Amino acid sequence: MRTISGSDSMVPTKGEDMPQPLVSMLLIAYDQERFVEEAIRGALSQTYKHLEIIISDDASSDGTFATIEDALRNYSGPHRIIVRRNETNIGIGGHLSLLAQLAHGELLVVAAGDDVSAAERCEALVNHWIAHGRTPDLIASDLMDMDAVGNIYGRIAPTVLDGYKEFDDWAAHRPWVVGASHAWTRRLFDRFGAMMANLAAEDQVMTLRAILTGGAVSLSCPLVNYRRGGLSGKRLFRSVDDKVAQIRRSNYVGLVELAQLQKDADVAGIGGRMQSLLAPRLARERFTQAVFEPTGVGRRIAAAWRAHDVGSGHRARMLFYSICPMVYVPLFFLKKILGKSRGAAP
Repeated sequence: MRTISGSDSMVPTKGEDMPQPLVSMLLIAYDQERFVEEAIRGALSQTYKHLEIIISDDASSDGTFATIEDALRNYSGPHRIIVRRNETNIGIGGHLSLLAQLAHGELLVVAAGDDVSAAERCEALVNHWIAHGRTPDLIASDLMDMDAVGNIYGRIAPTVLDGYKEFDDWAAHRPWVVGASHAWTRRLFDRFGAMMANLAAEDQVMTLRAILTGGAVSLSCPLVNYRRGGLSGKRLFRSVDDKVAQIRRSNYVGLVELAQLQKDADVAGIGGRMQSLLAPRLARERFTQAVFEPTGVGRRIAAAWRAHDVGSGHRARMLFYSICPMVYVPLFFLKKILGKSRGAAP
């Protein structure tokens, strides 16, 4: 880890209450060599003065870290810049939690290595937070839909969070959120601790944490150009093997998220209510995990037969994918033909 600009002696202690709070922008990158320079330009362009920027590579397999170093080689601007790289890949949850521990800011602004923050992003988020008495623990903004080459297609407006006052609100209607537009207070980590290292998406976890504490608010202003097809984007599957791999990966990710939500609910004293809420999804994920274990066809069929708390359609699909995936080959062949015909249409 090294500091590009600024001085450690100029950084306030964590949690110090300033008229204009110190903000830490946490820019995380992984295998984003093509886009990370643009993301860095957006971070460096911030108009907010009391800002440190931590740019961290999660052990990328491509030239992401070299691109980061090149982009910062001649920087001499006003912001304190910290550049670092993980020795091994630890995933989004672990990466952001690690940077939160290293950061000095009272407010932590998330930035992805393939998105671009508007120059006024940090300033607008701070102003919105101060206007709400510094009470909310999460501030979310709108985004702009951007493709791989930088074309903008329109505004993305996630669920407005101001009306979510308690757990029952979140449980009744899970909000649609995009973590790439979020800012959090340090208080969330002080109370709940680090996220699990293998947590693949922090969006819902941090939103729930905020709802259970100081609340969450939304700023109806697009402050991030959100790149299509990023790490959390949807994938197209060209073969049955790809689909099976996706099912198993999604199952693993789902089980980790459920464990994190339950852990945070336990900390907040609502563990029993969360357990009841998550029970159907947990049963589904545990069944999916069991049916793909290398235990033989007979045991997989038995697992499907016993899983009465899981829908029959899901049980049948997972069973066929696990013991006889070839039955889906014609379906993927048809999708490929249809995709080619659409691509050839004028």
